[in-house]
Amino acid sequence: MAVLTIRLWPDEVLRRKADPVETVDDEVCRVLNDMAETMYRQNGIGLAAPQVGISRRMITLDVPSEDPEEDPPEHLSPAPPPGSGLLLVVNPRITAREGKLVVTEGCLSFPGLEIDIQRSERITVEYLDETGTPRTKVCDGLLAVCFQHEIDHLDGVVFTDRVGLVRRRLALRDYEKMRREEA
Repeated sequence: MAVLTIRLWPDEVLRRKADPVETVDDEVCRVLNDMAETMYRQNGIGLAAPQVGISRRMITLDVPSEDPEEDPPEHLSPAPPPGSGLLLVVNPRITAREGKLVVTEGCLSFPGLEIDIQRSERITVEYLDETGTPRTKVCDGLLAVCFQHEIDHLDGVVFTDRVGLVRRRLALRDYEKMRREEA
């Protein structure tokens, strides 16, 4: 596996609608695995192919458990806490939405920026897995938010687009300031 370069805002690939994947083959699986490696190296919980410069409808997700009762005590297990587990997703589409919640989101393409975003609390997603098998998954909480965020990337939508004009301008100003300070 290889670690890929994360594209940062305002890279134009982040604004392009990604093309569907025609066939889940060895190349698609290699890219998905490289994306997963990249996501883990960046301490992310989701990554869309456009974020690594590939304009195809593929995402990786691995969302930790939101329930502290599900996390094994550290002294009992060196294994990662339960959660969604790694999901390798091709051509996802949301088929149902329920409820609303506001959550603070970050994005690997906007390092350091966090914004409160309103999302659907529960969604149903249809997609192909890494073997090309059709799947349907009902998600809620953080997993639902992560799916929505990554599917937005596939549609050329970034999370700053999900807030009003004034909040967007302030967030982008803060992001540019952070980038200048890092340089």
